[in-house]
Amino acid sequence: MCMKPPQSRHVYSLAEAVQAAPTLATLQERVRKSRNCLQRIEPLIPASLRGQVHCGPIQDQQWCLLVTHTAAATKLRQLVPLFLQALCDGETAVDSIRIKVQSAPR
Repeated sequence: MCMKPPQSRHVYSLAEAVQAAPTLATLQERVRKSRNCLQRIEPLIPASLRGQVHCGPIQDQQWCLLVTHTAAATKLRQLVPLFLQALCDGETAVDSIRIKVQSAPR
């Protein structure tokens, strides 16, 4: 007979699990910083495009913005210097912003 190892009866909340795992805690912090960056530049994005823009990952001081189509990407690329200026004095200063067109899920 195979015996199962004893299972812990303690149920952890998602927040407790994330804090207990350094990798998850780091990932959560990166997501928080990315959302913070999007909130800071959102007023600079034309209102008609705001629904087309989503925050992507921050890695090595480069932030990625995800957009739904190439026309939005073209317009946002024109605004990158303005976005960088808005982000340069915050807690999440980034050196560059990459605009990526996110393909529609199939």
